[in-house]
This record gives sequence, C-alpha cells and structure tokens, in this order.
Amino acid sequence: MSSPEFSLYRLRVVADPDPGVLARVLERFQNLNVLPQRVWAKLDTTGVFYIRVDIADLSEDTIALVVAKLGQVPSILSADWHRT
Repeated sequence: MSSPEFSLYRLRVVADPDPGVLARVLERFQNLNVLPQRVWAKLDTTGVFYIRVDIADLSEDTIALVVAKLGQVPSILSADWHRT
C-alpha cells in the first residue's frame, strides 16, 4: 500500500504539435531514474498534443517540481498533476 508521501500521480500536459515534446516530458522522469507506469499521448485533430503520464514512487514535492519545469518548455501550453 502506498504511503501518503509516495502515491500514484497523473501528469497531464497540453502542448503544441512539436515532434520532440513527448521526449522532453519523459526525459524529466529519465533524469530521476523513474519509469512511468503508463504513458498516453494523442494528437488532436485541432493540432493540440495531449500527454498523460501515470507515475509512482515520487514525492508530491518532486512531481510538483517536474510540472513547474515542464511549464517552462516553450512548446508546452499547460502542465498539471493530481493524485489518482
């Protein structure tokens, strides 16, 4: 059972249709040596790229820092997270 400190989180990203944006999102977890439990990505017909990453074994502070860093990437329109 997960402790309150380490839970399953869902990261949600909305981005421009940049071919490298998925790699930039996943790179954040690679740098932490953490493998996501699930990754989902979809390029919408409107040209918006949606990414969801389910991740465990990170603290809430760490996932918040990852989201803050992703928010600085020019091709990312928004990034947020919630506990699942």
